[in-house]
Amino acid sequence: MSDQKVGTRPIEGTLDEVLGFEILEANSETASARMPVENRVRQPFGIVHGGAYAALAETLVSAATYAAVAGRGNIAVGQSNHTNFLRPVSEGVVYASAQARHRGRTTWVWDVDFHDDGGRLCATSRVTMAVRPRP
Repeated sequence: MSDQKVGTRPIEGTLDEVLGFEILEANSETASARMPVENRVRQPFGIVHGGAYAALAETLVSAATYAAVAGRGNIAVGQSNHTNFLRPVSEGVVYASAQARHRGRTTWVWDVDFHDDGGRLCATSRVTMAVRPRP
């Protein structure tokens, strides 16, 4: 499987840019990213919104899956995203690390762990990606 290079900065005007996501690494086995905790990702009570975790998980594994399948004329799109929230985060940076669990012809499954600046586990996601021919 040949990985393509993935940009670390989001495409202008996308949700990834609006929320401040930065991909640090993305390949067919692992991926990592970070998200600064700012008002744009907080819910009204001052902690990171659950949707921001879910969006970062899907963004991260979409990039990693796409990097692996693009060379065969495919794209990767989210099919399922299940996120559990374990500890609130109100400041600093949230770090995401992803591990591929299944790399099939039409679906990939990833586990994503989110940690705060203190290294504490804050959330987890299981994301299934659909691999489809490029339109």
